[in-house]
Amino acid sequence: MTTYRVCCFLRRFGAASNEPSEAIRDVFQAYADGGGVVGEEAVRRLLREVQGETDAGAEAAAKEVMAFAAEQTLLKKGGLTAEGFHRWLCSDANAALDPRRGVYQDMGWPLSHYFIYTGHNSYLTGNQLSSGCSERPIVKALLDGVRVIELDLWPNSTKDEVEVLHGRTWTSPVELNKCLDAIKEHAFVASPYPVILTLEDHLTPDLQAKVAKMLKQTFGDMLYISESESMAEFPSPDDLKGKVIISTKPPKEYLQTKSGKEEAEDRAEEEGVWGEEISDGKATARQMSEQGSGKYGAEEAEEEPLDGEAEKKARQQGADSEYNRLIAIQLTRRKHDMDQDLKVDPDKVTRLSLGEKAYEKAIVSHGAHIIRFTQRNLLRIFPRSTRIMSSNYNPLMGWRYGVQMVAANMQGHGRKLWLTQGMFRANGGCGYVKKPDILMNSDPDKLFDPKADLPVKTRLRVTVYMGDGWRFDFRKTHFDKCSPPDFYARVGVAGVAADTRMEQTRVMMDSWIPAWDREFEFPLAVPERALLRVEVHESDNHQKDDFGGQTCLPVWELRPGIRAVRLCDHKGQPLRSVKLLMRFEFFPSSSSSNSK
Repeated sequence: MTTYRVCCFLRRFGAASNEPSEAIRDVFQAYADGGGVVGEEAVRRLLREVQGETDAGAEAAAKEVMAFAAEQTLLKKGGLTAEGFHRWLCSDANAALDPRRGVYQDMGWPLSHYFIYTGHNSYLTGNQLSSGCSERPIVKALLDGVRVIELDLWPNSTKDEVEVLHGRTWTSPVELNKCLDAIKEHAFVASPYPVILTLEDHLTPDLQAKVAKMLKQTFGDMLYISESESMAEFPSPDDLKGKVIISTKPPKEYLQTKSGKEEAEDRAEEEGVWGEEISDGKATARQMSEQGSGKYGAEEAEEEPLDGEAEKKARQQGADSEYNRLIAIQLTRRKHDMDQDLKVDPDKVTRLSLGEKAYEKAIVSHGAHIIRFTQRNLLRIFPRSTRIMSSNYNPLMGWRYGVQMVAANMQGHGRKLWLTQGMFRANGGCGYVKKPDILMNSDPDKLFDPKADLPVKTRLRVTVYMGDGWRFDFRKTHFDKCSPPDFYARVGVAGVAADTRMEQTRVMMDSWIPAWDREFEFPLAVPERALLRVEVHESDNHQKDDFGGQTCLPVWELRPGIRAVRLCDHKGQPLRSVKLLMRFEFFPSSSSSNSK
């Protein structure tokens, strides 16, 4: 019995029970013998028929299941009890993503063939206006698998040393050498694949020379130096294992000014702890189309190469030659003419950076050009610098067109960052995910168009059975002071516009262990780029619903069958105990089923 005090009265509720939901009990009974247990042969059948294992896989997996049950003393008469069956389903060994899979994609293609886990303002501890700068966020990002680290380099007050900070703001600086040391120590702990260091350079030639010396002294043989000034093709992640790659441009004058109106608009985007709902992108495309493609100007000061007088001044001063030699991936100077900016050079590869506004205009008028450009070259999209609270740009808008580097503020939590975290859980969490073949097809007649009416390739049926663990991770009164929580689950897919959709279960009143037993079906046109989104909230009639956990998983790596899905907090860190039991089934595009 659980008791809640309301004023001078006590409200009593039945104690939380970890009994499986009715649908899970039905699955158990379908394989249980007369003694109410599931023997090893029945476990093998269940693994083949429900969990999608091959005959050989079922044989090995059945032995693991029985060993797990024996270790937990959950065997009875040589068979698996109902409790043992439920405990095994909820175990990490039965996770939705195979914990033993590791890196499995071919890592021998050029860098342009991969989506790359990319950070933005990697040194910030909080908002972009007044937070501190530190090496600690860099360390965390690297340990989480981020492979692109951005450092903004500025002269100190006496113009004789280099600091890292968000320029023209009240952010407090951190010494460059602290950041470089942190990168060296942690670069390859989570992944052996290359770390790309994008330097936002606001330095004079003498300070560039200092930076070059620091880079060489810190990284030594870890530093990748190209044999020529330009590359005909990027090396592969396999070629670059254990290497740090410098990517930047010549020095420039900093030209950032923003109106109060723009900042107000950006503040309006910060919607709650989990951020605004993810759209399919159609509204943005319509809005940009109505506004016209316009001029692709320097509405974003970040990453803008030299222009006019600033360029002339830099030429007169002369850039440090050793510093330039260390830049392996050159940043192309933008011409603010998208036809020219996205022109593919057959003899040379490069990197281009676009602010989110310029990019959104470009996908309306130059979507095919972007796909062709990113088949050979690297494109980086960065969020507006006036996103004061470090919110993020919708990464789907970039991935649909093959953009490798959709930069994310790792300190800016919410749904858009959850998508990024979900994407890079794929391929063993190594920070590089190979693009699907549809994005690499260069045949003009078969060039991928994410806005087209695409045929359904497969159907994903998702059943949300139940959830548990909140009672261990949260105080009794965390969600509701007067009663147990009223949980509901939101389940959906994020991907191309045709695949993007969210569904919702009913609210389970007054239960720490909600049993929804709800089934949904999602037709998928591009399953190889779809992400499964899962959120749990606590319904509140008088205030904003409370957050109960979330996760985002690559659909193409989901294991079929009844699986344990561990939820994360709003920062993307796994909750200690909270899991859902869900079932994933894939069907041919021609088949369908009715949702309950």
